[in-house]
Parts: sequence; structure tokens; C-alpha cells
Amino acid sequence: MAYRPAWQGYLKLSLVTCPVALYTAANAGAEVHFHLINPKTNNRIKLITTDPDTGPVERSELVKGYEISKGDYILLTDEEIKSVKLESTKTIEIERFVPGADIDRIYWDNPYYLAPDGKLAQEAFGVIRAALERSGQIALGRIVLSTRERILALEPRGKGILAYSLRTDNEVRKADEIFASISDAKPNAAMISIAEKIIEQQAGPFDPSQFVDRYEEALKALIEDKQKGHKIVAAAAPEEASNIVDLMQALRASLAGKEAAPKRTTKSAPATNAKPKLKSRRAR
Repeated sequence: MAYRPAWQGYLKLSLVTCPVALYTAANAGAEVHFHLINPKTNNRIKLITTDPDTGPVERSELVKGYEISKGDYILLTDEEIKSVKLESTKTIEIERFVPGADIDRIYWDNPYYLAPDGKLAQEAFGVIRAALERSGQIALGRIVLSTRERILALEPRGKGILAYSLRTDNEVRKADEIFASISDAKPNAAMISIAEKIIEQQAGPFDPSQFVDRYEEALKALIEDKQKGHKIVAAAAPEEASNIVDLMQALRASLAGKEAAPKRTTKSAPATNAKPKLKSRRAR
């Protein structure tokens, strides 16, 4: 199968340059996609671009607009947008080499494959790739994709190069904004010890083939059943995770491979609509 590149240009290391092509490494083609259908006619609904004052408008007549204040736009044509050209529009220039461990995983975004574009590019590409492999580091460059300049992290992968777009600092939320309300209290040492043993029981190598999108598989099965004319029967709702009142009991039962049953620690009390209080300690 011939894949269409997401970007074509040049890879540059100092004065060494070669034509390259960038391909998306993630495959979204197998996902279940739905269209909006009018059940009365079985026709697919078309979304029509409409001006609230004049009615439908041809897409070819439209331009892009940047809102500077409520209802006030600066209009830009495609030609004007294309007039903004950086070197990274057509060239990935390697600017820096850094240890892979220095890049926090929260910054890694989308994966791509970078390959030489044509036979004449293979020698220079091979030299850059081999030097990158020997360095044991990640190369950083910049690239313009979808009207945005992105940081690109490059590392050897097989005979080619794996490229990852990286998020910029202003795209990443600070963890403290989310974690600030988490208690500073230290969890019970005995509970941590049991939790560590549970982790040891479930430890194993990462095999991505063992993980499938079960919801998507269920959707495909639903579509197939309906196509065959089968009556659709709603599946039983999965049981909700119960509130664990006795955390130590739950940990011990988990270690033994048993399903923990909630156990109230309070003595019998008059019926009330109030929810039982939970112990404040949690396993990390």
C-alpha cells in the first residue's frame, strides 16, 4: 500500500541536507465513524454553510477570519496565510541534541515516520540517521504543520527515523493546578506494602496486541447484528465500583485474588438517607 505523506520537505543537519517525507504513524482508518441520517428518508444530512442574513453561501467564496473583538474580524485569504513562510515550512533543521530522559512525557504528542524522499536522498539520510543513533540522543527541530510551527523530536527507528511532535510549554497545564487539593497526609505503610505486592502480581511486559478498543469492537458487533436483522437487546449495565469502607480489607482481598465486598465499620444505626462516611486514607 502506498501511503500519502503528511508533509514533504528537507532534513538539515548543519550543511547536510536531504529530501524527506513525513508520514503519520497512527492509523485511524479502522475507527467506527457515524454520519447523520434522516430516518424518514434514509438520506445522509448535508451541512450547508449559511450566512444568518443572506442564507446559503458557497464554501469557495469564504475566507478565514480572526476575531479581534466581539463580531469584529480581520479577514485573511488562503493566499495571504500562505505568504507567511518560515524556514520550517519546508525544512526540518536540527537545532539541538538532548538526552531522551530530559523530555517530560507530558510534552510528547503525535508520532510520525520520517523517511528519505527518493533514491538520491538515501545516502545523506543514512548518514544523519546513523550519527543520531550513535549519539544516543534525541534531535530537536521545528516543522510547520497545519498552520502551526511545532517542535519535532527525532530518534532512530528501524531503517528510518521516528518523529514526535512535542507540545509547547504554554500548551501544558501545570500539575499543581489539578493536584493542589490532594492531601499531604502519608498513606498507611502496611497498606502501601500490600498494594506493592498486588503490583508485583500483575507486573508483566507491555504487549500492545493484547489491548483492543472493546467499546469499538462492541459497536462493530452491534452494527453487524443490525445488518443481519437481529433484534438488538440492551446489554446489562456494568456494575459500578462500590465505595470501599474498609480499605485494608479491600487490599487484602485483592492480594488474595478475591473481590472485595464493602464492609461497614459502624454499628447498626437508624435508617437515614445520608451516605456512610468513608475513611480518609487511600492507597496511592
